[in-house]
Amino acid sequence: MLNMNEVRRIVVKVGSSTITYDNGKPNIRRIEQLVRTISDLQNRGFEMVLVSSGAVAVGTAKLGLAERPKELSVKQAAAAVGQCELMHIQRSKVYYKPAERSVDEQLRQESIMARIDHWHTQMPGIGTRKLVRQLKNEGLSVGRKLVRRLMGEMGIQAIYPKANLSKRNFRETIVPYLLRNKAVFLPNQVWSIDITYIKMQHSHMYLTAIIDWYSRMIVGWNLSDTLDTGYVIQAVKDAVAAHGTPAILNSDQGCQFTSNAYKTLLRELRIWQSMDGKSWWADNVMIERWSRSLKTEEIYLNEYPNPRALRKAISVYIQQYNSVRPHQALEYKTPESVYQSCFASKATDLDSLVLAG
Repeated sequence: MLNMNEVRRIVVKVGSSTITYDNGKPNIRRIEQLVRTISDLQNRGFEMVLVSSGAVAVGTAKLGLAERPKELSVKQAAAAVGQCELMHIQRSKVYYKPAERSVDEQLRQESIMARIDHWHTQMPGIGTRKLVRQLKNEGLSVGRKLVRRLMGEMGIQAIYPKANLSKRNFRETIVPYLLRNKAVFLPNQVWSIDITYIKMQHSHMYLTAIIDWYSRMIVGWNLSDTLDTGYVIQAVKDAVAAHGTPAILNSDQGCQFTSNAYKTLLRELRIWQSMDGKSWWADNVMIERWSRSLKTEEIYLNEYPNPRALRKAISVYIQQYNSVRPHQALEYKTPESVYQSCFASKATDLDSLVLAG
């Protein structure tokens, strides 16, 4: 019997029939399931290799060919078109090959990102201009363009009120902040969700965490190597499966939370969606403070060689945070004990309390 603890590399072979319909067009749902499965295995520490043979079939349909080509040159053309379609990239970009980062450059940029994360955690309002000056004072050779690009890759921005320059179609994707002056007096009345950058020894990951406002208990989390919305959705599903459905779920205005997939999930679960004001950190202060504690008490003090080690460390930290460490704001009780005690004392219909204040 195969022992998965001894497996280091997994090769996945995908044929045309697996990722396309009979008419040759891509089966998006099947591809999405495949990507999530492979990404999850990679997050567990496995080296993943994907071998796909669906490009010709997709390219044949895209080019409007009546049947699968037999000539080599036509088959190669169909494969090139199909591969672009499967990867969701413009065909013109295939002919452009950007310069690859050397190992030294990758490590240099990872070290810069770690310092950006440090200063952003300490001073959420710090912008690129001050960040550049601070990093140069530390001996790092950086410019605003590089810092701005790395902050984009990390999914962070300076947190302070800005003039609303959003386009109309973006304004239509956000929803109001429902928690202004609202009293929170029960578990599962309000949850907050956020994504934060987590450094590792030679790379980085992204942590999606969900906190219950009343008890301050972490009710769900997910670790991924991308900012893909699918990981956010999975974190919500896992939290609901473990702890039930909240009345309100609050977030910032990140693209993951304005996406149709995320909004559809909350509608299906009958959860009221709430969003912070643009770049106003105080609206989501509960989860922001927890992320800061995680980094200063655990992440910045250790080195993690791989995702598996990082996942284990975060799991231990959350378990101790929820179940062991008393909180002054909770009258020196643990978040888990506060969360559980309310359900033990009485059951309450949260739907009637969702907008109580």
